[in-house]
This record gives sequence, structure tokens and C-alpha cells, in this order.
Amino acid sequence: MSHDHFSTQSSDYVKYRPTYPEKLFDWLAAKAASTDTAWDCACGSGQATLYLATRFKQVVGSDLSRSQLNCAAHRPNIEWRVAHAEDSGLEGNSVDLITVAQALHWFDLRSFWQEVRRVGKYNGLIAVWSYGVFEIGNLEVKNVCNKYYDETVGPYWPPERKIVEAGYGSLDFPFQEIQSPSYKIEVSWNLDQLIGYFSSWSATTRYKVATGNDPLPALREQLAAYLGHDRVDLHWPISLRVGRINS
Repeated sequence: MSHDHFSTQSSDYVKYRPTYPEKLFDWLAAKAASTDTAWDCACGSGQATLYLATRFKQVVGSDLSRSQLNCAAHRPNIEWRVAHAEDSGLEGNSVDLITVAQALHWFDLRSFWQEVRRVGKYNGLIAVWSYGVFEIGNLEVKNVCNKYYDETVGPYWPPERKIVEAGYGSLDFPFQEIQSPSYKIEVSWNLDQLIGYFSSWSATTRYKVATGNDPLPALREQLAAYLGHDRVDLHWPISLRVGRINS
């Protein structure tokens, strides 16, 4: 079964996690055989779910964390539900598109693929994606961020983080795969937003629990020396895999 790693930082997650490009959801909706129903599995506080709700008649956003779902925005065509990825409670043969954004690495994949086949309509779509470490043009800021990622909180990343860094390419994906366009997340952030993003990391939370210390004030001081009140441009390439559910 999948595990909950983000309830303790739910408010930071919804405030500081980057959002996805609109074109990704336009493409998924265009590829879907129908736009009646979508299921956003392990939706967190609904970063992807809200985009789906503007393109599908009905959307279900499910997550293990009630705390995350409590931070999600209400929409008339979204049903939020607490559920395991591998046991959604959805009706069989009921979903046109299933999405998993930045969460597949937490699942029991064999059980989840069975659930996908159970709830997905024939010729429906399964789309999974991840993004790893951001890319940044400011070399000084980049070096500080990389040191924080690799050294400060590096030992506190769950083992599944390696799967994200590999872009889900190493995972079994037993569906008729569709070639997809390339997408990336792009933001322009100030110092507060950058520190907020780091606060939403599971590794930051684990560091605090293990050491009793908060690593973010020191990080803020280091970044402020190079960033000040300026903004910095960041982007994350999205690793996307999409398949047809044919059986």
C-alpha cells in the first residue's frame, strides 16, 4: 500500500508547490476518448485536479492524507475522497483518464496497475509524471540549492526519491505507451517562495524530526547573500508517461 509522507507539511505544500503547464492538460484531454470522468490519484491538495476540472465533466481527487485534502479548493464537479491508490472505491469501468502527478513512486505498483485496469474504461488513458531537481541559471543560487539538496537534507530523502530522479523511466509501465510532447514547469520566485518550496519537502521535515533543528534559516541567509529582493527563474523538466488501458 502507498504511504502518507506529506500530512505534516500540508499548508506549505499547497502554498509553495509549483503548478503544472496548462498545455499538459489540454493535450491529455485531447487524447482522451471521452472527457466525462477523470481520476487524479494521490492528488495532494489538488494541484493537478483543478486543471482537470476545467476539462472533464466530473473529477475525483483521492489521497491518503485528509490533511492535504482539507487544503484543496472546492469545485462543484470535484469529489475529494480519502483513499489508497490501490483501493480507490471507484466503480469499475468508470474513468476516462487516470493521472498520477509526482506520486507514483510511493505506490505498490502491481496492485495499482490492477486498480487502473479495473476502474479505467476500455481505451482510457493512464498518465503519470514526475519532476526532479529544478534547473536554474543563477550559478551562485544553484550551488547553494544543490548543496542543501545533496548534503544538508540528502540523507533524509526516502529511497523512493531515486525513482523520481530517474524520471520514472525505470518503472514497469504495462500499457500501450503513447509518445507525448515535452513539457516543463516554469516559475519566477523570490526568496520567500524559494524557502517555502524547500519547507514542503519531505526531506526537510525528516531532517527537523531527526535533528530537532530547522535547516531553513541558515539556507535563507545563504541565499539572501546572492538573491536579496530579486527574483530567480527556475524550471523543472517533466518526465511524462502515457498509456492506453486496453485490458
